[in-house]
Amino acid sequence: MDYYLKCLNCGAEYSKNYDKQICEKCDGILEVIYKENRVDINYKGFWSFEKLMPNGNYKKLEVGNTRIIEDHKNKDLFLKLEIDNPTNSFKDRGSVIEVAKAKEYGFDTIVCASTGNMAYSLSYISKIYSMNIVVFISKDANKDKIRDIERVGDAKVIRVNGDFTKAQELALRYAKRRNLFLAGDYCYRKEGQSTMAFEIMYQMSKIDNIIVPVGNATLISAIYKAYKRAYKMGIIDYMPRIFGVEAKACNPLYYAIKKGNIKYIKPNTKADAIAVGYPTYWKEGVEAIKESKGDILLVSDKEMKYKQEYLYKEFGLIAELAGVASLAAFDKVKLKGKTIAIISGGNV
Repeated sequence: MDYYLKCLNCGAEYSKNYDKQICEKCDGILEVIYKENRVDINYKGFWSFEKLMPNGNYKKLEVGNTRIIEDHKNKDLFLKLEIDNPTNSFKDRGSVIEVAKAKEYGFDTIVCASTGNMAYSLSYISKIYSMNIVVFISKDANKDKIRDIERVGDAKVIRVNGDFTKAQELALRYAKRRNLFLAGDYCYRKEGQSTMAFEIMYQMSKIDNIIVPVGNATLISAIYKAYKRAYKMGIIDYMPRIFGVEAKACNPLYYAIKKGNIKYIKPNTKADAIAVGYPTYWKEGVEAIKESKGDILLVSDKEMKYKQEYLYKEFGLIAELAGVASLAAFDKVKLKGKTIAIISGGNV
Protein backbone atom coordinates (compact mmCIF):
# COMPACT_ATOMS: atom_id res chain seq x y z
CA MET A 1 0.00 0.00 0.00
CA ASP A 2 1.24 3.47 -0.83
CA TYR A 3 2.42 5.57 2.13
CA TYR A 4 4.55 8.38 3.47
CA LEU A 5 6.35 8.92 6.79
CA LYS A 6 5.57 11.42 9.52
CA CYS A 7 7.57 12.26 12.65
CA LEU A 8 5.59 11.59 15.82
CA ASN A 9 7.59 14.28 17.61
CA CYS A 10 7.89 17.36 15.36
CA GLY A 11 5.42 16.47 12.60
CA ALA A 12 7.94 16.57 9.73
CA GLU A 13 6.87 14.54 6.70
CA TYR A 14 8.98 12.40 4.38
CA SER A 15 8.30 10.43 1.22
CA LYS A 16 8.56 6.64 1.23
CA ASN A 17 11.96 7.08 -0.45
CA TYR A 18 13.43 8.51 2.76
CA ASP A 19 15.87 5.81 3.84
CA LYS A 20 15.76 6.17 7.62
CA GLN A 21 13.35 5.38 10.46
CA ILE A 22 14.40 8.40 12.52
CA CYS A 23 13.54 12.03 11.79
CA GLU A 24 16.58 13.91 10.47
CA LYS A 25 15.35 17.11 12.15
CA CYS A 26 14.73 15.97 15.73
CA ASP A 27 15.61 12.24 15.98
CA GLY A 28 11.94 11.51 16.67
CA ILE A 29 10.46 8.18 15.57
CA LEU A 30 8.59 8.08 12.28
CA GLU A 31 5.14 6.67 11.63
CA VAL A 32 3.94 5.03 8.41
CA ILE A 33 0.90 6.97 7.16
CA TYR A 34 -1.06 5.13 4.50
CA LYS A 35 -2.91 6.58 1.56
CA GLU A 36 -5.76 4.40 2.78
CA ASN A 37 -8.24 2.58 0.60
CA ARG A 38 -10.38 -0.48 1.13
CA VAL A 39 -8.73 -3.75 0.12
CA ASP A 40 -10.07 -7.28 -0.11
CA ILE A 41 -8.14 -9.93 1.79
CA ASN A 42 -8.19 -13.64 1.03
CA TYR A 43 -6.45 -14.87 4.16
CA LYS A 44 -3.88 -17.57 3.53
CA GLY A 45 -1.14 -16.49 5.91
CA PHE A 46 1.17 -13.60 6.72
CA TRP A 47 1.70 -12.37 3.17
CA SER A 48 -2.06 -12.08 2.63
CA PHE A 49 -1.65 -8.76 4.42
CA GLU A 50 1.02 -7.39 2.11
CA LYS A 51 -1.71 -5.18 0.62
CA LEU A 52 -2.03 -3.52 4.04
CA MET A 53 1.70 -2.98 4.57
CA PRO A 54 4.24 -0.54 3.07
CA ASN A 55 5.12 -1.16 -0.59
CA GLY A 56 8.40 -3.04 -0.74
CA ASN A 57 10.48 -5.74 -2.40
CA TYR A 58 9.88 -8.58 0.03
CA LYS A 59 11.11 -12.14 0.05
CA LYS A 60 8.07 -14.22 0.99
CA LEU A 61 9.62 -15.91 4.02
CA GLU A 62 7.54 -18.27 6.15
CA VAL A 63 6.65 -16.13 9.15
CA GLY A 64 3.44 -15.42 11.03
CA ASN A 65 0.31 -17.51 10.41
CA THR A 66 0.69 -18.70 14.00
CA ARG A 67 -1.79 -20.94 15.78
CA ILE A 68 -4.53 -19.95 18.18
CA ILE A 69 -5.40 -22.66 20.72
CA GLU A 70 -7.98 -22.90 23.47
CA ASP A 71 -6.84 -22.78 27.06
CA HIS A 72 -7.65 -25.94 29.00
CA LYS A 73 -9.02 -24.20 32.09
CA ASN A 74 -10.83 -21.14 30.72
CA LYS A 75 -13.30 -21.69 27.87
CA ASP A 76 -13.17 -18.03 26.76
CA LEU A 77 -9.36 -17.77 26.79
CA PHE A 78 -7.32 -18.41 23.65
CA LEU A 79 -3.54 -18.41 23.22
CA LYS A 80 -1.89 -16.85 20.17
CA LEU A 81 1.31 -18.88 19.77
CA GLU A 82 3.98 -16.56 18.40
CA ILE A 83 6.52 -19.21 19.33
CA ASP A 84 5.55 -20.77 15.97
CA ASN A 85 7.70 -18.18 14.17
CA PRO A 86 11.13 -19.21 12.77
CA THR A 87 13.09 -17.75 15.70
CA ASN A 88 10.29 -18.57 18.18
CA SER A 89 9.24 -14.94 18.61
CA PHE A 90 6.78 -12.39 17.22
CA LYS A 91 9.84 -10.30 16.31
CA ASP A 92 10.11 -12.14 12.97
CA ARG A 93 6.97 -10.35 11.75
CA GLY A 94 8.74 -7.00 11.94
CA SER A 95 12.15 -8.23 10.86
CA VAL A 96 10.99 -9.44 7.43
CA ILE A 97 9.69 -5.96 6.68
CA GLU A 98 12.51 -3.99 8.25
CA VAL A 99 15.40 -5.91 6.67
CA ALA A 100 13.73 -5.86 3.25
CA LYS A 101 13.36 -2.07 3.43
CA ALA A 102 17.03 -1.68 4.43
CA LYS A 103 18.06 -3.79 1.42
CA GLU A 104 15.74 -1.84 -0.85
CA TYR A 105 17.34 1.43 0.27
CA GLY A 106 20.77 0.10 -0.66
CA PHE A 107 22.27 -0.62 2.78
CA ASP A 108 24.52 -3.60 3.39
CA THR A 109 24.59 -3.34 7.20
CA ILE A 110 21.92 -2.83 9.82
CA VAL A 111 22.37 -1.77 13.44
CA CYS A 112 20.06 -2.54 16.33
CA ALA A 113 19.76 -2.52 20.10
CA SER A 114 18.07 -5.50 21.70
CA THR A 115 17.37 -7.42 24.88
CA GLY A 116 17.91 -10.58 22.80
CA ASN A 117 14.94 -11.75 20.74
CA MET A 118 14.87 -8.90 18.24
CA ALA A 119 18.58 -9.20 17.49
CA TYR A 120 18.24 -12.97 17.06
CA SER A 121 15.39 -12.41 14.61
CA LEU A 122 17.20 -9.65 12.70
CA SER A 123 20.38 -11.71 12.56
CA TYR A 124 18.45 -14.64 11.08
CA ILE A 125 16.61 -12.54 8.47
CA SER A 126 19.69 -10.46 7.62
CA LYS A 127 21.62 -13.58 6.69
CA ILE A 128 18.89 -14.56 4.23
CA TYR A 129 19.21 -11.09 2.65
CA SER A 130 23.05 -11.32 2.67
CA MET A 131 23.32 -8.31 4.98
CA ASN A 132 25.62 -7.61 7.90
CA ILE A 133 24.34 -6.77 11.37
CA VAL A 134 25.77 -4.95 14.40
CA VAL A 135 24.01 -5.58 17.70
CA PHE A 136 24.19 -3.50 20.87
CA ILE A 137 23.13 -5.53 23.88
CA SER A 138 23.63 -5.39 27.64
CA LYS A 139 26.65 -7.30 28.93
CA ASP A 140 24.20 -8.82 31.44
CA ALA A 141 21.87 -10.18 28.74
CA ASN A 142 21.02 -13.86 28.50
CA LYS A 143 24.22 -15.57 27.37
CA ASP A 144 22.37 -18.24 25.39
CA LYS A 145 20.60 -15.52 23.41
CA ILE A 146 23.89 -13.76 22.68
CA ARG A 147 25.35 -17.06 21.47
CA ASP A 148 22.37 -17.60 19.16
CA ILE A 149 22.64 -14.05 17.79
CA GLU A 150 26.32 -14.51 16.95
CA ARG A 151 25.86 -17.98 15.51
CA VAL A 152 22.82 -17.59 13.28
CA GLY A 153 23.97 -14.56 11.29
CA ASP A 154 27.62 -13.93 12.13
CA ALA A 155 26.56 -10.75 13.90
CA LYS A 156 29.00 -8.29 15.39
CA VAL A 157 27.88 -8.04 19.02
CA ILE A 158 28.83 -5.03 21.10
CA ARG A 159 28.22 -5.60 24.81
CA VAL A 160 26.99 -2.52 26.66
CA ASN A 161 27.63 -1.55 30.26
CA GLY A 162 23.97 -0.78 30.87
CA ASP A 163 20.45 -1.93 29.97
CA PHE A 164 18.39 -1.78 26.77
CA THR A 165 17.81 1.98 27.03
CA LYS A 166 21.57 2.57 27.04
CA ALA A 167 22.07 0.10 24.19
CA GLN A 168 19.42 1.90 22.12
CA GLU A 169 21.14 5.24 22.64
CA LEU A 170 24.50 3.82 21.53
CA ALA A 171 23.01 2.03 18.50
CA LEU A 172 21.45 5.28 17.29
CA ARG A 173 24.76 7.13 17.58
CA TYR A 174 26.68 4.33 15.87
CA ALA A 175 24.26 4.11 12.93
CA LYS A 176 24.23 7.87 12.37
CA ARG A 177 28.00 8.18 12.55
CA ARG A 178 28.58 5.42 10.00
CA ASN A 179 25.48 6.01 7.87
CA LEU A 180 24.10 2.52 8.50
CA PHE A 181 20.45 1.44 8.66
CA LEU A 182 19.07 1.72 12.19
CA ALA A 183 16.69 -1.18 12.83
CA GLY A 184 14.71 -2.15 15.88
CA ASP A 185 11.52 -0.83 17.42
CA TYR A 186 10.71 1.67 14.69
CA CYS A 187 8.09 2.26 12.01
CA TYR A 188 8.64 -0.66 9.63
CA ARG A 189 8.84 -3.20 12.43
CA LYS A 190 5.61 -1.80 13.84
CA GLU A 191 3.83 -2.39 10.52
CA GLY A 192 5.06 -5.98 10.31
CA GLN A 193 3.96 -6.68 13.85
CA SER A 194 0.50 -5.28 13.14
CA THR A 195 -0.14 -8.41 11.05
CA MET A 196 -0.69 -10.29 14.30
CA ALA A 197 -3.90 -8.32 14.85
CA PHE A 198 -5.04 -8.83 11.25
CA GLU A 199 -4.44 -12.57 11.62
CA ILE A 200 -6.56 -12.71 14.76
CA MET A 201 -9.40 -10.95 12.93
CA TYR A 202 -9.41 -13.61 10.21
CA GLN A 203 -8.69 -16.61 12.42
CA MET A 204 -11.49 -15.98 14.90
CA SER A 205 -14.84 -14.27 15.13
CA LYS A 206 -15.24 -11.18 17.31
CA ILE A 207 -12.64 -10.92 20.09
CA ASP A 208 -13.52 -8.88 23.17
CA ASN A 209 -10.09 -8.55 24.80
CA ILE A 210 -6.43 -8.86 23.81
CA ILE A 211 -3.65 -9.12 26.41
CA VAL A 212 -0.26 -7.96 25.12
CA PRO A 213 3.19 -8.12 26.77
CA VAL A 214 4.87 -4.70 26.89
CA GLY A 215 8.57 -4.00 26.60
CA ASN A 216 9.19 -1.14 24.17
CA ALA A 217 5.40 -0.89 23.56
CA THR A 218 5.80 -1.39 19.80
CA LEU A 219 3.57 -4.45 19.65
CA ILE A 220 0.70 -3.01 21.65
CA SER A 221 0.66 0.16 19.56
CA ALA A 222 0.86 -1.92 16.36
CA ILE A 223 -2.11 -4.03 17.39
CA TYR A 224 -4.18 -0.96 18.22
CA LYS A 225 -3.25 0.69 14.92
CA ALA A 226 -4.28 -2.44 13.00
CA TYR A 227 -7.68 -2.60 14.68
CA LYS A 228 -8.30 1.10 14.06
CA ARG A 229 -7.44 0.70 10.39
CA ALA A 230 -9.58 -2.41 10.02
CA TYR A 231 -12.53 -0.65 11.65
CA LYS A 232 -12.23 2.38 9.36
CA MET A 233 -11.97 0.15 6.29
CA GLY A 234 -15.04 -1.84 7.30
CA ILE A 235 -13.17 -5.12 7.78
CA ILE A 236 -14.55 -5.31 11.34
CA ASP A 237 -17.36 -3.54 13.19
CA TYR A 238 -15.94 -3.76 16.73
CA MET A 239 -12.89 -2.71 18.76
CA PRO A 240 -11.48 -5.08 21.39
CA ARG A 241 -10.22 -3.83 24.73
CA ILE A 242 -6.43 -3.94 24.80
CA PHE A 243 -4.57 -4.79 28.00
CA GLY A 244 -0.83 -4.28 28.37
CA VAL A 245 1.30 -6.39 30.71
CA GLU A 246 4.56 -5.39 32.34
CA ALA A 247 6.78 -7.02 34.94
CA LYS A 248 6.19 -5.66 38.43
CA ALA A 249 9.89 -4.87 38.66
CA CYS A 250 9.94 -2.94 35.37
CA ASN A 251 6.73 -0.96 34.89
CA PRO A 252 7.28 2.41 33.16
CA LEU A 253 4.06 2.22 31.10
CA TYR A 254 2.06 1.47 34.24
CA TYR A 255 3.61 4.55 35.81
CA ALA A 256 2.80 6.63 32.72
CA ILE A 257 -0.85 5.59 32.73
CA LYS A 258 -1.36 6.07 36.44
CA LYS A 259 0.71 9.28 36.76
CA GLY A 260 0.19 10.85 33.33
CA ASN A 261 3.87 10.94 32.37
CA ILE A 262 6.79 8.61 31.77
CA LYS A 263 9.93 8.10 33.79
CA TYR A 264 12.83 5.72 33.43
CA ILE A 265 12.56 2.67 35.70
CA LYS A 266 15.62 0.47 36.03
CA PRO A 267 14.69 -3.10 35.03
CA ASN A 268 14.88 -5.70 37.78
CA THR A 269 13.23 -8.75 36.25
CA LYS A 270 14.35 -12.05 34.77
CA ALA A 271 11.76 -11.59 32.03
CA ASP A 272 14.43 -10.02 29.85
CA ALA A 273 12.30 -9.63 26.72
CA ILE A 274 10.14 -7.02 28.50
CA ALA A 275 12.94 -5.50 30.59
CA VAL A 276 12.74 -2.02 29.05
CA GLY A 277 13.02 0.94 31.40
CA TYR A 278 11.86 3.65 28.99
CA PRO A 279 9.61 2.40 26.15
CA THR A 280 10.09 4.12 22.78
CA TYR A 281 6.38 3.86 21.98
CA TRP A 282 5.11 4.76 25.43
CA LYS A 283 2.74 7.50 24.21
CA GLU A 284 1.23 5.19 21.61
CA GLY A 285 1.00 2.40 24.19
CA VAL A 286 -0.91 4.66 26.57
CA GLU A 287 -3.22 5.68 23.73
CA ALA A 288 -3.89 2.05 22.78
CA ILE A 289 -4.89 1.16 26.32
CA LYS A 290 -6.96 4.25 27.08
CA GLU A 291 -8.74 4.58 23.75
CA SER A 292 -9.70 0.89 23.72
CA LYS A 293 -10.87 1.11 27.36
CA GLY A 294 -8.30 -1.44 28.42
CA ASP A 295 -5.82 -1.33 31.28
CA ILE A 296 -2.21 -1.97 32.23
CA LEU A 297 -1.49 -5.05 34.34
CA LEU A 298 1.55 -6.12 36.35
CA VAL A 299 2.87 -9.63 36.95
CA SER A 300 5.71 -10.90 39.08
CA ASP A 301 8.52 -13.15 37.92
CA LYS A 302 7.06 -15.83 40.19
CA GLU A 303 3.66 -15.58 38.48
CA MET A 304 5.28 -15.83 35.06
CA LYS A 305 7.33 -18.83 36.17
CA TYR A 306 4.14 -20.58 37.29
CA LYS A 307 2.49 -20.01 33.90
CA GLN A 308 5.65 -21.09 32.11
CA GLU A 309 5.35 -24.43 33.90
CA TYR A 310 1.61 -24.56 33.23
CA LEU A 311 2.11 -24.05 29.49
CA TYR A 312 4.60 -26.90 29.36
CA LYS A 313 2.53 -29.25 31.53
CA GLU A 314 -0.79 -28.63 29.75
CA PHE A 315 0.37 -28.16 26.15
CA GLY A 316 3.96 -29.37 25.95
CA LEU A 317 5.00 -25.87 24.84
CA ILE A 318 8.14 -24.05 25.95
CA ALA A 319 8.03 -20.29 26.37
CA GLU A 320 10.27 -17.78 28.10
CA LEU A 321 9.07 -15.78 31.11
CA ALA A 322 8.05 -12.71 29.11
CA GLY A 323 6.35 -15.01 26.62
CA VAL A 324 3.75 -16.03 29.21
CA ALA A 325 3.28 -12.59 30.80
CA SER A 326 -0.12 -12.24 29.14
CA LEU A 327 -1.21 -15.65 30.37
CA ALA A 328 -0.14 -14.75 33.90
CA ALA A 329 -2.03 -11.44 33.67
CA PHE A 330 -5.30 -13.15 32.69
CA ASP A 331 -5.63 -14.50 36.23
CA LYS A 332 -5.50 -10.97 37.64
CA VAL A 333 -8.57 -9.61 35.85
CA LYS A 334 -12.12 -10.78 35.32
CA LEU A 335 -12.72 -10.30 31.62
CA LYS A 336 -16.05 -10.92 29.95
CA GLY A 337 -16.14 -12.44 26.48
CA LYS A 338 -13.46 -14.00 24.28
CA THR A 339 -9.91 -13.11 25.25
CA ILE A 340 -6.65 -13.60 23.35
CA ALA A 341 -3.47 -13.88 25.41
CA ILE A 342 -0.37 -13.50 23.24
CA ILE A 343 2.36 -16.05 23.93
CA SER A 344 5.05 -13.80 22.53
CA GLY A 345 8.29 -15.76 22.59
CA GLY A 346 10.00 -19.03 23.40
CA ASN A 347 13.71 -18.21 23.43
CA VAL A 348 14.81 -19.55 26.81
